[in-house]
Amino acid sequence: MEDIKSHAAAGGLQLNSQHIPSLATTFNRLFAPIYAGGLLALFYYHVTSLLNSTSLGSFFISVSLFISDVVLAFMWATAQSFRMNPVRRREFPANLKKLLKKDSDFPAMDVFICTADPYKEPPMNVVNTALSVMTYDYPTSKISVYVSDDGGSAMTLFAFMEAARFAATWLPFCRKNDDVDRNPDAFFTSNHGSNSETEEIKMMYEKMRMKVENICEKGMVEDELLNGEERMTFDQWTISFTPQNHPTVIKVLLESTKNKDISGEALPNLIYVSREKSVTSHHNFKTGALNTLLRVSATMTNAPIILTLDCDTYSNDPQTPTRALCYFLDPKLEKNLGYIQFPQRFRGVSKHDIYSGELKHLFVINPVGMDGSLGPNYVGAGCFFVRRAFFGGPYSLEAPELFELGPNHVVEMSIQSQEVLNLAYLVASCDYENNTKWGFKLGFKYGSLVEDYFTGYRLLSEGWRSLFCNPKRAAFYGDVPITLLSVLNQTKRWCIGLLEVSFSKYNPITYGVKSIGLLMGLSYAHYASWPFWSIPVIVYSFLPQLALISGTQIFPKVWDAWFVVYILLFLGAYGQDLVEFIYVGGTFKKWWNDQRMWMIRSVSSFLFGCIELTLKSLGINPNFGFNVTSKAMDEEQNKRYKQELFEFGVFSPMFVPITTAAIVNLASFAGGLIKIWKSDGAWEHLFPQMLVTGFGVVNCLPVYGAMTLRNDEGKLPPELTFFSVSLALLLCSFATFFL
Repeated sequence: MEDIKSHAAAGGLQLNSQHIPSLATTFNRLFAPIYAGGLLALFYYHVTSLLNSTSLGSFFISVSLFISDVVLAFMWATAQSFRMNPVRRREFPANLKKLLKKDSDFPAMDVFICTADPYKEPPMNVVNTALSVMTYDYPTSKISVYVSDDGGSAMTLFAFMEAARFAATWLPFCRKNDDVDRNPDAFFTSNHGSNSETEEIKMMYEKMRMKVENICEKGMVEDELLNGEERMTFDQWTISFTPQNHPTVIKVLLESTKNKDISGEALPNLIYVSREKSVTSHHNFKTGALNTLLRVSATMTNAPIILTLDCDTYSNDPQTPTRALCYFLDPKLEKNLGYIQFPQRFRGVSKHDIYSGELKHLFVINPVGMDGSLGPNYVGAGCFFVRRAFFGGPYSLEAPELFELGPNHVVEMSIQSQEVLNLAYLVASCDYENNTKWGFKLGFKYGSLVEDYFTGYRLLSEGWRSLFCNPKRAAFYGDVPITLLSVLNQTKRWCIGLLEVSFSKYNPITYGVKSIGLLMGLSYAHYASWPFWSIPVIVYSFLPQLALISGTQIFPKVWDAWFVVYILLFLGAYGQDLVEFIYVGGTFKKWWNDQRMWMIRSVSSFLFGCIELTLKSLGINPNFGFNVTSKAMDEEQNKRYKQELFEFGVFSPMFVPITTAAIVNLASFAGGLIKIWKSDGAWEHLFPQMLVTGFGVVNCLPVYGAMTLRNDEGKLPPELTFFSVSLALLLCSFATFFL
């Protein structure tokens, strides 16, 4: 790699460029102090309101609003770190191809794909992900794909045995047609021209798919589907073999030095890995699986570049590794480039993204802002690392306990040699990490359920930097959850992990600002503080509404100058957010759904994440952990998702605050209209609260529909509606007496 960097410098070839969006940056820098002045004025108003409180009820209202606005102000202030120094990048793969003329010029690349549950993460999805990266426009002998099956499923292994056979035909077909869709499922469902060869390949794929889906339906791999050698492999799946308790299984399905495709070209290495599990051992789910892959791959190939992917995140552009190399091989970049993050994008998103699954701020908008400092955070998939980054800072090397696991080890033996396999099995054992630096100073970092956020944060703290690569054609596509409960459970897990970081010694304010600077520290603090959104959103979802029912004024009169401050702060924050959203390709309806889901997450998954971590810290609920988000598609649920109907269907505690808030807002809005109609002067006092309540009612329209107008399986269960109505009546009664 160093020779190529020198060659690039001598030839004057530009591999990438960067652009600072000056107009947006200038506006944001000017707008920030103006908005901050408005916040100071608001806090002055709150302090005077507190001092002038004449009753316990008014004092409670003033304190609640003050605390809520402090949280909102903090979140706004930390979000400014994304707007102060944004950078947009562009790479030039054509120039790189002038440097990399031989296969030997390309650095080797290990691809890590993680899966855990064949029922929530269908094996065919994982197979398609693997095939899409095996067909990169990259020397196949330099690609090694490692599939981590943390559930140890015989069905997943069988699926990859079938995929290895199919790859021998699929790879030459992709090279011949030079189509950018290399995921078989995406290729055959798109409008590609049909010919006899395409139809033949499609029949092969459908046969493989049906075979894999049949064994998943049966829940077992039948003997008649296996040959003698394969049966010996599957003999390991005994009665005592469970997802939580099983031995290590490592199966080399393809070896590039031995296996050829039908055209005679080498196939990539393809290795199935299921690390040892024991019910008596502690396991960190995804981070532990990634560290196992890091060690196993070191014993077999030890490529200097690593790509991490989720099981459903397939490659959408065969040029993606070349784009990454435009940065890794650029001699102008400092030697501390640790990783390159591509944005996560998703297929199958409903027209207006009803659940805000695209998460544009997290995956597109904010990384551009972080790139101007030390670089974007790691988001778990679509990220290229230099292996060296997992062994200490750029100028200090943390040596592993075995030299063969270090970044400088050169593997010279066959990956199927007994010596290599013995070492691979050793480092994949469940007790191997005991009394080692793995997960703390080596590898992906332990300490949080959001292992991607925490690992990226720790790498930057060690002195590495990262870059954000966002080409016009999406580099990767994944699947979005299509039910509300799946979305909320996913976000709840994120919240728990973020709180674990907030209340650790690595708090982004106390530790981060010192180690990675003010802007980066505030960026990570913004994410770590996500769960605290629950405070202001819950207050503004209930307090103005309950006060409206009791006839209590809590905001300035409509003609008061302080009311103008409230309106300007609201419009300023929402307006800036809308402009940013539209600028990155969003639409108004998608933005509306994004802000709606922000409020729904705040009163449900953010709140329950805080509760669950509190219970765990008290020892009341010590067994929470990683819950796999289901990628399986139910036909009826998918149909309702495409129709953009909210999917409830089951009684979940997380739905209770959502439906209760909807009922309280509707009741208070109706009550407010009655009060204004009965009293001519009441509207001046109550109009601000009517605005807040009306905003809540409009956002709750999907909830009202699921509560009263629908008869499908995704409607709100009647018992949940009854419980929420009862709770809403209780809250309204409380407001009548105490506010």
